[in-house]
Amino acid sequence: MSLQEARERVRATLRFFANHAPRQQGWFYHWLDPANGERRWQSEVSSLDTALLLGGVLTARQKFGDDPEIVRLATIIYEAVDFPWMLNGDPLLLSHGWKPETGFLRSRWDSFCEHTILYLLAVGSPTHPIPPTAWYAWKRPQITYAGFTYINCCSLFVHQYAHAWIDFRRRRDRRLADFFLNSVEATRAHRAFCQSLSREFPGYSADVWGITASDSVHGYVEWGGPPHDPRIDGTVVPCAAGGSLMFTPDICLAALRVMQERFGDQVYGRYGFTDAFRPNGGPKLAWIDSDVIGINLGITLLSIENLRSENVWRWFMSNPEPRLALEQVGFESYP
Repeated sequence: MSLQEARERVRATLRFFANHAPRQQGWFYHWLDPANGERRWQSEVSSLDTALLLGGVLTARQKFGDDPEIVRLATIIYEAVDFPWMLNGDPLLLSHGWKPETGFLRSRWDSFCEHTILYLLAVGSPTHPIPPTAWYAWKRPQITYAGFTYINCCSLFVHQYAHAWIDFRRRRDRRLADFFLNSVEATRAHRAFCQSLSREFPGYSADVWGITASDSVHGYVEWGGPPHDPRIDGTVVPCAAGGSLMFTPDICLAALRVMQERFGDQVYGRYGFTDAFRPNGGPKLAWIDSDVIGINLGITLLSIENLRSENVWRWFMSNPEPRLALEQVGFESYP
């Protein structure tokens, strides 16, 4: 695809979200029908998925900053999001979402996970901000595993998504949390965790590892570890290593190369790695997923680009809003 073709696709996508996509108070639904853009499966207006969309929207605004229409549409989409509305009466904690049939979801983003991009976009909003103290309202549970201590929450993907856009490197908040190094620790601990399972599941090794939300023999599973998840059945999810390339390229690149070289076109095709597969210690696999899931492939591609060029970080962080949010929350740079 040429740069001009990419520009035209971005422009068309932004036109859809700015003018046609169904939304509530600026927030978008979790699932849309690709054929007509309408809401699917009675899904919720999703606060987190809207935040991930905004990550791409603001990245495009800077990448194509010489295109007045792209800049205008991207700005309209972001500034239309009413962040205080999603608080639903709570002073600081955002709701997971809202449904027209039942109203706001009961769950709130009240403990560490992938929501860090959501809170920073909310604090930095030029039109509908929430208080900077919201950053410190959610819990930060710590875990120590194999000598690694870090703030943790279930699957490895929670340590990846926000980092696709926000450059947390060499930054600490007022509680001295470095979320980039936290993700480094989480990735190394996860690899050690997978290696510890090799007696039960011989397909895991130092270079074949990774368990995060994915397809499985039994359907989609939001699994991970540590701690141990009883649903683990020996499945390997390539985007666990792929999405962490920007944190730990030494172990992640080696893992992806070994998977591709050892299992070849069984697991690697036109769109890259299949979503998941189950090795059994030999060259023949016990199970191979037939699907490539966009969100898992997407975090791999974003992580690759940040490792390769740092472009996604550079474009997103060129926006004034996330920089202002980091400042308001109290992040400081250090050597």
